[in-house]
Amino acid sequence: MIEEKHIVKILECGYVAHDVRYFIVEKPENYKFTSGQATEISINKSGLEKMKREFTFTTLPDNPFLEFTIKMYLDHDKGMTRHLKDLKEGDELILHGIFGTINYKGPGIFIAGGAGVTPFISILRNLRKQGKLDGNKLILSNKTKGDIILEQEFRNMLGDNLILTLTREKKEGYENRKIDENFLKEKIKDFKTNFYICGPPIMVLELRILLEKLGAKISSITFEK
Repeated sequence: MIEEKHIVKILECGYVAHDVRYFIVEKPENYKFTSGQATEISINKSGLEKMKREFTFTTLPDNPFLEFTIKMYLDHDKGMTRHLKDLKEGDELILHGIFGTINYKGPGIFIAGGAGVTPFISILRNLRKQGKLDGNKLILSNKTKGDIILEQEFRNMLGDNLILTLTREKKEGYENRKIDENFLKEKIKDFKTNFYICGPPIMVLELRILLEKLGAKISSITFEK
């Protein structure tokens, strides 16, 4: 089988948080994906073409361009992001196959940790465009306020249906605790709804166990498998 591969040029790039860059790139002809899906990316430079890493699409599926919103793990990542931080407009990326099990199944509660919110960006933007944000809530956990990706956009989209919690910083207007069983019971009134979870693997596992314990159906919990 021939591997899917597209070389695309970076049209625009910049920062949306102190360690999070966005990349707007060309969209190949007839290129299709669903909000919540991802692709493997490599950099089209000598010695970097075979270094692949998975990143989620954060643009709308019908936009004429693609966008990726990527956290830079510079302290411990000896791979992709230390190269991504140096890319500029005109540089090229290589897109490989499309995959992902996170997709929208109806109104519910999105729970994310840090950069785990990226699969939800395209989903929520798409719902806003369609006028279907009602009934959806986002609970987002970060270490500090400066780590929050697209905070103002989420506030504009969701209003009171956005809950932000910080685990390593105390700030007025934010929760200052981990998402645990008591947190879930306090913030969620109905566990017979859809849940969408993304974040560090241990967080996803713990949340799945807690949500099931609190009454959520296994079939109603969507996460990246």
